[in-house]
Amino acid sequence: MTEKRVYNFSAGPSMLPVEVLEKAAKQMLNYEGSGMSVMEMSHRSSSYLDIFNKTKGLLKKVMNIPDDYQIVFIQGGATQQFSMVPLNLLKNGKADYIITGAFSKKAAAEAKKYGDIHIAYDGSSNDFKHIPTQDELDLSKDASYVHLCANNTIYGTEWKYVPETNGVPIVADMSSNILSKSVDVSKFGMIYAGAQKNMGIAGLGVAIIKEELLQKVSDTTPVLLDYQLMIDKDSMYNTPPAYAIYVLGLVLEWIDNLGGLEVMQKRNQEKAQLLYDYLDSSDFYITHSDKENRSLMNVTFTTPNKDLDALFVKESIETGMTNLKGHRSVGGIRASIYNAMPLDGVKKLIAFMKDFEAKNK
Repeated sequence: MTEKRVYNFSAGPSMLPVEVLEKAAKQMLNYEGSGMSVMEMSHRSSSYLDIFNKTKGLLKKVMNIPDDYQIVFIQGGATQQFSMVPLNLLKNGKADYIITGAFSKKAAAEAKKYGDIHIAYDGSSNDFKHIPTQDELDLSKDASYVHLCANNTIYGTEWKYVPETNGVPIVADMSSNILSKSVDVSKFGMIYAGAQKNMGIAGLGVAIIKEELLQKVSDTTPVLLDYQLMIDKDSMYNTPPAYAIYVLGLVLEWIDNLGGLEVMQKRNQEKAQLLYDYLDSSDFYITHSDKENRSLMNVTFTTPNKDLDALFVKESIETGMTNLKGHRSVGGIRASIYNAMPLDGVKKLIAFMKDFEAKNK
C-alpha cells in the first residue's frame, strides 16, 4: 500500500509516520482484544483510560516535563487557546505580545479583548522575515506574561533562542515545531500547540502549564475555557477528542522508540540543511526568511515570478508530491518538512527543483 503514497509537504494537517498509520490501521476494528475501535470506546472505560494515561506519560517523558507542570488536552486546537491564555493568565490585566507572523498577530488581537496588551515587537514592516534579537524587544516589567509563537508556519521563521524576560513567564505557541527538537520546558510558563503538524491529527490542542501561574478565573469564563477546571477534571469535563489523543500516543511512541527528541532534532536538521544548502546555491529560487532565522519545519521560497510558482506546484503534483503551494496570504512555495517527512522526500523535492530550474531558467 505504501508505494502509492505521495510526499505530503502540507503545513497541516500534515503527513504522519507510516509506522503510526499502520499500527492505527491494524487496531482500527479491534483495539488490543477489546472487540471495538478506539473511535467507539467510552472515554470513561478502562481500555481508553489506559490509552489516555499512557499518552500523558509519554508526553511527559519525551519532553522531559517537570513535575510542577500540568498537561491538558483540549478541543479547539491552538486558536481556542488564543482566548484561554488571557482569560486564565492575565493577573493584572497586562501582557506583552511579540508579533512575528500571522498567528501571533491573531493571538494578540484576541488577547486585546480581555486586557491591556503591549506589542513588544511587530515584524509586519519587514514582511515577517526576521525574529527579533533581545535588544529589539520592548518588554514591560509589569506584564503577566510574554507571548510568542516559536515557529512561523506561513513565513518560515523560527526562534533560535529563549528571550530574557526578567522573570516574566513566557507563553509559547509551539504548534508547528513542538516535538521537533529538545526544549527546556522549565524556561516557559506555558507551552501550547495544535496537534495537526508534528503531534498527530486535527481536533486536539495540548497545553503544558506551570501550576503556579494558574488562578481563579472570572465567573463569566466559559467552563471549557478554564484551564484549572480542565486540570481538575483531567481533560474530561466533557468528552475529549479521544481518537486524536490516541494518535498522539502512537506518535510519541514512535519518537521514543527512535531515541527521543535529540534524534528527532538531528533528523530534522539534516533535512533542512540539505534543502537550504541547495536554495543557497541557486540564483533561481529566493528564500523568504533571513538566513539566521530560518525554520527547520517550514521552508518558504519563490521562483522568479508567480506564473512559474504556479507551474512549479502543478508539476510537483504530477511527480508524486503535494501541498507545496505557499499560504494564500503570501503565495510562493512552502515545503513543510515535519518529523514524519523522510529524508528521501526532501531529496526527491531537491531533484525536482534542480530539473525545474534547468527547464525554466
